[in-house]
Amino acid sequence: MWFCLVSPPQCVLSSIHLAPISSLSHGRRRSAASLRICATADEAPQEEVQTEESPSSSSPSALGKDLKKVVNKTAATFAPRASTASKNPALPGTTLYKVFEVQGYASMLAGGVLSFNLLFPSTQPDLWRLMGMWSIWMFTIPSLRARDCPPKEKEALNYLFLLIPLLNVAIPFFCKSFPLVWSADTLAFFAILDGWKEPSRGFD
Repeated sequence: MWFCLVSPPQCVLSSIHLAPISSLSHGRRRSAASLRICATADEAPQEEVQTEESPSSSSPSALGKDLKKVVNKTAATFAPRASTASKNPALPGTTLYKVFEVQGYASMLAGGVLSFNLLFPSTQPDLWRLMGMWSIWMFTIPSLRARDCPPKEKEALNYLFLLIPLLNVAIPFFCKSFPLVWSADTLAFFAILDGWKEPSRGFD
């Protein structure tokens, strides 16, 4: 009778003590697995953020290169000769170089005279004043681009070749004045040309 009374409590105690140990082991495994899942879930968005940030950082430079290609291609289509072409006879110091340079600035001056109605005066808008307004775009820029000019100067002339038509079309919507349009073109010409030449002067 004494052995029967002692054995059941031992079985009960053993069953009571073993149950929490197994449950704790299962709980630890579940918590470790959950921590691993959380760690991988936290690391995944960081990789996505890094992959998303890389295109945004490179987009401005790519956009600038594309814009430069479009500008150079468009200007080269209408200009008489690209300054980077091989065997350009209008080299600095040659007579042809001076002819193109004088022709460009002389056409700018003649355009100003026509725009201000000093030559062939008329009270109505006519072809002479219209040619004076467009003289920088039609004669000055193509003549200067025909020389063997430095790359920075050529790039500035390319941008001017696209900017001046926008000014000539936009300004008459606000003020219909030939002298105003020619003056705006002249200011833009010298501002952009000197601005592009400025970095190269620092290295001389």
